[in-house]
Amino acid sequence: MSAIPKKKESAREKIDRARKYTVDEGLDAVLSTSYAKFDESVDVAVKLGVDPRHADQMVRGTCVLPHGTGKSVRVLVFAKGEKEKEALDAGADYAGGDELAKKVQEGWLDFDKAVATPDMMGVVGKLGKILGPRGMMPNPKVGTVTFDVGRAVTELKGGKVEFRVEKAGIVHVPVGRVSFGKDKLAENLRTLMESIVRLKPSTSKGVYLKGMSISTTMGPGVKIDPQEVRNLVK
Repeated sequence: MSAIPKKKESAREKIDRARKYTVDEGLDAVLSTSYAKFDESVDVAVKLGVDPRHADQMVRGTCVLPHGTGKSVRVLVFAKGEKEKEALDAGADYAGGDELAKKVQEGWLDFDKAVATPDMMGVVGKLGKILGPRGMMPNPKVGTVTFDVGRAVTELKGGKVEFRVEKAGIVHVPVGRVSFGKDKLAENLRTLMESIVRLKPSTSKGVYLKGMSISTTMGPGVKIDPQEVRNLVK
């Protein structure tokens, strides 16, 4: 077994694994353990009191973070006519119809998110096996199948994130970069949690927000006190 790099080991030693931090302390701890030479992403994992095996307890949605994610997002829009122009005017990297669908079928994937107008789904639906596994398939549930393509592009470019609870009842979402600093990260985190709370299934009983962990790309996870998580959105 390979030895743990000194920087990683040093970062781990700064975290008390038995302790549950306040949100403020947790963000301080996460930022203090960042050691990579690049601007690391700051990610959260939220444990929810739901059973995703039941369709009526699935938690899935989107959230526009006030300070974005710090990542440049390349957006492709499947549209035609005025909607194609609207998409490009809003900042879409690519917009078009059949010709773009054909490029994707041939293996072209130089984009991060895809949006489509409803009238283009007959064409886009054929790309499901390519875009679906990559999490790039336009979906009306997350606002990427819409005639309001200008707004969709603006939100994606501005820091819109998608989230979906996993089988273990955990939601993983990026909330920014180390360079953002604690205040901006805290605002992004609060906005995210408010969105997750709004999506609480009516069939979810007991405690909904069970816990949270915050970490950087390379750093150790920091556990947050569950009551702190609940207080965050009061």
